[in-house]
Amino acid sequence: MKKQKKGRKFNRKRDQRRALMTSIARSLILKGRIETTEAKAKELSPFVEKKITKAKKGDMAAKRELLKDFSNRVVKKLMEEIAPIYKDRHGGYTRIIKTGIRKRDSSKMAIIEFLDLENKKTKEE
Repeated sequence: MKKQKKGRKFNRKRDQRRALMTSIARSLILKGRIETTEAKAKELSPFVEKKITKAKKGDMAAKRELLKDFSNRVVKKLMEEIAPIYKDRHGGYTRIIKTGIRKRDSSKMAIIEFLDLENKKTKEE
């Protein structure tokens, strides 16, 4: 019996898919909240959560691993600002909110954002 393979292909080759996920993850980390298609948001969520779990370790090996995918600015924000917020949480760092259908191509749209990030910002102010 043929089994379903994990993950979506997005009609792209492997390196293009990896570049797409890295690019969207970079935007999410820097902005804290982005709007994208529902399929991309669902695929992005575990990708980013694994990176946050890696950043929570905080050691040099984790930093080097993250620098393979992201720039120095993104890794710094991930390790110094985002990861400490989730030090007591075991997974589930992102939320996907379905927003409706895009008019031009009828794609299902969604907003993906970090949990507790807006609460942290309001407490600091």
